[in-house]
Amino acid sequence: MTQYEKILSHLKTGAILTPLEALNMFGSLRLAGRIFELKKDGWPIHCDRIKLDTGKVVGHYFLHGDKNLWPEQ
Repeated sequence: MTQYEKILSHLKTGAILTPLEALNMFGSLRLAGRIFELKKDGWPIHCDRIKLDTGKVVGHYFLHGDKNLWPEQ
């Protein structure tokens, strides 16, 4: 299974994914690149930017829960 497929499968569960989680879970150093590919293929993925206590801003990616908006599979 590719990183693209693993990330999509994870997001389909309703989970939120951060770049650090993507690295630890899927070995993905470029989560934003995989998200770009998924969006290009029609997946309604959103990103909330969360500011951590350290001041660093991290993206939290999630798939829109309305399956009617998902591309045909």
